[in-house]
Amino acid sequence: MSKTYNRIDKDNAAMLLVDHQSGLLSLVRDIDPDKFRNNVFAVADIAQYFNLPTVLTTSFEDGPNGPLLPELHEKLPDAAFIPRPGQINAWDNEDFVKAVKATGKKQLIVAGVVTEVCVAFPVLSALEEGYEVFVVTDASGTFNEMTRHAAWSRMEQAGAQLMSWFGLACELHRDWRNDVEGLGTLFANHIPDYKNLMDGYARAQANAKA
Repeated sequence: MSKTYNRIDKDNAAMLLVDHQSGLLSLVRDIDPDKFRNNVFAVADIAQYFNLPTVLTTSFEDGPNGPLLPELHEKLPDAAFIPRPGQINAWDNEDFVKAVKATGKKQLIVAGVVTEVCVAFPVLSALEEGYEVFVVTDASGTFNEMTRHAAWSRMEQAGAQLMSWFGLACELHRDWRNDVEGLGTLFANHIPDYKNLMDGYARAQANAKA
């Protein structure tokens, strides 16, 4: 049975980055740590590039979970920041839900650590409240592939859509003619092979003008 293809709309989407904390990142083992950090920062750059309202949140940051990655504050200085005192499911925190609803958006893009808890719980809660939810899989991490796939399956069955950060950026952008250099630079900053592609494009453009 076919379903309607509802594209992510940059004018109707908000970004939720849940518990990308220094301590929790040490638990991520289903993706290379350096690649994971790169992907998280790519998602932050996407939020900034497309001017998406963003909510950052942490859980029990004074304990072993640690503080939010400082780069996220630096990249998204205007984002709402909700430090939760203890609630495991971010949706159980009244201030977090208020911040999400204050965006006025009905499409939520979510990434976090760890996938089966900090991502899955608020995703399932938001779906229950009627939001359309997109999970950035490669900016969400957990202990191993088994727990990751169990979490993905649970969220998908509830109606969440799974995406990569690259697919997310392309769907938001729609058309290269909107801004070749801007999106190309974002990709080049996070994908070495794409930097080579952009450098080749720049050389070809320069030669064409010579």
